[in-house]
Amino acid sequence: MSSFKNAIPTRAHKERSQPESRKKFGLLEKKKDYVKRAQAYHKKEETLRKLKEKAAFRNPDEFYFGMIKTKTVGGVHRQESEANKYTQEELMLMKTQDIGYILQKLQTEKKKTEKLTAMLHSLDNQPSNKRVHYAEDREEAEEIKSRISEHRNMPKPDDLPGSIKRKLASSYKELEARNNRVKTLEKLYMDMAMQKELQKKGRKRKLREDEIVTPNAKPVFKWRQERKR
Repeated sequence: MSSFKNAIPTRAHKERSQPESRKKFGLLEKKKDYVKRAQAYHKKEETLRKLKEKAAFRNPDEFYFGMIKTKTVGGVHRQESEANKYTQEELMLMKTQDIGYILQKLQTEKKKTEKLTAMLHSLDNQPSNKRVHYAEDREEAEEIKSRISEHRNMPKPDDLPGSIKRKLASSYKELEARNNRVKTLEKLYMDMAMQKELQKKGRKRKLREDEIVTPNAKPVFKWRQERKR
């Protein structure tokens, strides 16, 4: 009986659609949509109630440094400054790690620059192979002269194809860029080393311009001599 009942075609019930006059409001809200919206509304309402209760029962004498060290920017709580977040020893350790990384990159760039310079130098300065040929008689000497003249008539390095010339030009541009990068890394390394030395203990002062033997744009410091135990 059940199999016969399932064999009879039944009408497919469809969900009610939005009336034509209310198409501008989008899809028609069903009960499951209303339940989700109501749950989200009550959750926010409960959160606000707890916050109001917490604010009503707060201690007026309560104080912590986060009240004066932070501020609200666009509704987001942000700390004003994190300069004192790390100790002096931690700052020194981070400076050492940064200097080590810069030194490693500087050494790598120097090696690549030296390798590229040696390759271009060997291409520009082709060695002149001078050989001494010995002949037993005049006929053999004339034959050697003819072979040398044929060899001199071969294409010279200046008569290279355009593709090779373009590669050489790009190699020279790369060499110039690497030299500039080496100079920048050396300057950065010296500045970071100076900042690290200034963080160490010991009395020091900045020299005036008339006290510097060879004045330059960078400041010069002098440490007080201390007796080493």
